[in-house]
Amino acid sequence: MNDSIDEEINFEPEDEMGDIGAALAKIKKLRGELKETQVKRDEYLDGWQRSKADGVNARREARENTDRDVERAKDSVIENVIPALDSFDMAFGSDAWKSVDGTWKAGVEQIYNQLLSVMTRYGIEKYGSVGEAVDHARYEVVQEVATEGQGSGTIVRVLRFGYARGDRVIRPAQVIVAA
Repeated sequence: MNDSIDEEINFEPEDEMGDIGAALAKIKKLRGELKETQVKRDEYLDGWQRSKADGVNARREARENTDRDVERAKDSVIENVIPALDSFDMAFGSDAWKSVDGTWKAGVEQIYNQLLSVMTRYGIEKYGSVGEAVDHARYEVVQEVATEGQGSGTIVRVLRFGYARGDRVIRPAQVIVAA
């Protein structure tokens, strides 16, 4: 390897420049080559660091996209289960439900509670209760009625329960409130 470097360096004959002149020319030439090599090294290092950062960012972005996709899939399943829960709620509130055999009623309520348990495991909260103050971010007021003894904006009847995950409302509750 040193032979090829020596061949690339063109020096004046030593007898014309002397030993010191040849050494200085050689040092000057080596310094120039060193500078070029350092510039290339810095360029390659910069490119490598950018490439490494791009890889880290791409992995982070892929993870975030996957997390968002998982949350969307969970929400989709939950949004498809909510109408079934609504059907249970309507059945439980009907006059016919009062005449259903107690054993059969207990079995259906057990199935309903299992569905609610699954929702809870996914961080879903079922909400909406009579007597609560209405929060317009979480409730859809369908009707206002005049009532005695209830403050304005108090829920007097829940038509459809709401569901939320943390602060995010999946579906607002539909309610009737006191005027």
